[in-house]
Amino acid sequence: MADINIQNATLRITAGLPSQFPTQAVPQVALSGRSNVGKSSLINTLLNRKSLARVSSSPGKTITINFYDIDRKLFLVDMPGYGYAKRTPQEKERWSRLTDGYFTDNKNIDLLKLVVQLIDSRVGPTKDDEMMLNYLISMGIPYIVVATKIDKLNKTERAKSLASLAAHPLIGAETLIIPFSALKNEGRQELWRAILSHVQ
Repeated sequence: MADINIQNATLRITAGLPSQFPTQAVPQVALSGRSNVGKSSLINTLLNRKSLARVSSSPGKTITINFYDIDRKLFLVDMPGYGYAKRTPQEKERWSRLTDGYFTDNKNIDLLKLVVQLIDSRVGPTKDDEMMLNYLISMGIPYIVVATKIDKLNKTERAKSLASLAAHPLIGAETLIIPFSALKNEGRQELWRAILSHVQ
């Protein structure tokens, strides 16, 4: 896996139903987080692309799971963002069905090696983030935390935000927490190292 070519990356599947999930026996790493946490920017930064992952002009409207094929050796799985207040009850139901389907109706769930849980460093874990972390813990799925938009904080705020994440009962000091800035490319190498260490 060390010889993975990240330049060879494509959006392979946009799935609106569990039946559309890929069937290839390739390791998967899922990216989870609330709407507007910076998932698209993180994917583009990871893959050295400007717009492979589209930043939605209307946050929260996208209810699909996007599978990015990295060199035929890894799927980066972009889960739909949660916690978007303006969603209709029908949209919320669709989000739940699709997200639950990924974890419970996915023939290749054993290929899910890691969940990268994105948390806005300025906000800290929301109730929705905590629900997701609780779910991952209950399912025994390995996860790490990425503190996004870290460049928006000054040195004192940054230290306070990271300490608060490490002290959170659902995260804890033993969980890897990566400060990340798409703007400054911070955390990119560390995140790749974490991903590759789980899929090798």
